[in-house]
Amino acid sequence: MKKNRSHPLLILISAPSGGGKTTLCNNLLASRPDMVRAITCTTRAPRKGEMNGVDYYFFSAAEFQWRQRAGEFIEHATVYDNRYGILKSELLEKLRSGRDVLLNVDVQGAATIRGRVKAEPELKRALVTVFLAPPFIAELEARLKNRAADSAAVIRKRLAVARREIAQWKTFDYLLTSATKPEDLRRMLAIVEAEKLRAARAQAPEF
Repeated sequence: MKKNRSHPLLILISAPSGGGKTTLCNNLLASRPDMVRAITCTTRAPRKGEMNGVDYYFFSAAEFQWRQRAGEFIEHATVYDNRYGILKSELLEKLRSGRDVLLNVDVQGAATIRGRVKAEPELKRALVTVFLAPPFIAELEARLKNRAADSAAVIRKRLAVARREIAQWKTFDYLLTSATKPEDLRRMLAIVEAEKLRAARAQAPEF
């Protein structure tokens, strides 16, 4: 008997800075051996221990620009004078291998990807977007302060940006209001399973 299989998913998780999306993504990958993360391209130099094709694809500025002009990126941005981007081929190759693919991107990147997959039927069919929101803005402020990584002025700026980002939650397929780490993972896994059961993605069993 042939096993019933569904088409692989392109899971996009976004959240304001300090919202916990990296933790959720790491926990999701650890719980789903059939899921892999999309590897980002960058023009920054490798840090100690980083490997090309594992942590990032490390490109020269010239190569990155050439690929950008050729339309190879589904999304790209400049952060602190370094370029970052996600190749369409990276997503398609992994999806075609039967693996679910995970994207960890900011709200602006998510909007760009949603717009560009409209011209890519294979990616559009696979895409599922999730916004991870803090239960209260005060909770996000406490998380940012507990990280002890930013000054008070930077935290105020991050909170102002977070308020604008949170207002975009309706543009995502799912809103996941953060609770505990185990609960966030449980609900994220439920979203993945529900999406795999959609008739539009399922492969009908043979009778």
